[in-house]
Amino acid sequence: MPSSASPDRAAVAAAVHAAAIHLLRRVREVDPEANIGPARLSALSVLVFAGAQRLTDLARLEQVRPPTMTKVVSGLARDGLARRRADPDDARAVRVEATAKGRRLLVGGRDRRVARLATGIARLGPADLDVLARASALMERIAADLPRVP
Repeated sequence: MPSSASPDRAAVAAAVHAAAIHLLRRVREVDPEANIGPARLSALSVLVFAGAQRLTDLARLEQVRPPTMTKVVSGLARDGLARRRADPDDARAVRVEATAKGRRLLVGGRDRRVARLATGIARLGPADLDVLARASALMERIAADLPRVP
């Protein structure tokens, strides 16, 4: 294929998808240091970075059923990482929020992941670093532009 030909969009999408998964798998190798399971860590991440959530919304975001999320939240609450509050807009609903302890744990885990990633990035030259910075901005833009699936 000539160098002036544009790559196939589906092929690029497949390559970005595979690379993102491989990269995430490698950086999350440090997650066991947090001493919390992946389901609880993921739910806590939503609470820390997206803010308090209704239990049903948290279940939807984490792609699990509400009874499963209830168990996850119970574990987080038991460990002092999250707490339940009455929803001010709906007396029947419960909102879940991260505690200061939960935020510290999550930020520490994020810092470990970023440090692991930075180790690999340190091997890149300036031109590759520039390409990666532009690519990450494009990936964020693509993520923001993708319509939400109901």
